[in-house]
Amino acid sequence: MAVRNIRKIGDDILRKKCRPIEKIDDNLLTLLDDMAETMKIANGVGLAAPQVGVLKRVVVIDVGDGLLELINPEIVNLSGTQISCEGCLSVPDKYGEVVRPEKVVVRAMDRNGEYYEVVGQELLAVALCHELDHLDGVLYVDKAQRFLSKDEIE
Repeated sequence: MAVRNIRKIGDDILRKKCRPIEKIDDNLLTLLDDMAETMKIANGVGLAAPQVGVLKRVVVIDVGDGLLELINPEIVNLSGTQISCEGCLSVPDKYGEVVRPEKVVVRAMDRNGEYYEVVGQELLAVALCHELDHLDGVLYVDKAQRFLSKDEIE
């Protein structure tokens, strides 16, 4: 596993739409492993492939319940609303309030090519929406209702 460079706001790749994964191969498995390691080292709860310079529909998330690897993820259902305080590894030292669904159901493939669904509520719902936005070139700063000072988040 290798730690990859996290792209920062202003890098054009963060604004591009990612391509679907056509096949699961060793390169993709290495990408998944590297993304998980990079996220862990950076103290993040989620990381999308464009954040490490790869325009593919791949996301890793760990909100404390174990690692989720999502290949070609799609939101299939959402309900309710919540306002969350969000930050992003690609937007360092900035935080904002974002309206997100309270509950999200996402369908994706795992590293073995098997489809599964994950149901996210609270932080997991936020992380799923946040990371899937990255796959379409959207950053949380585009959706923030207001930005917070460091004192407001501590």
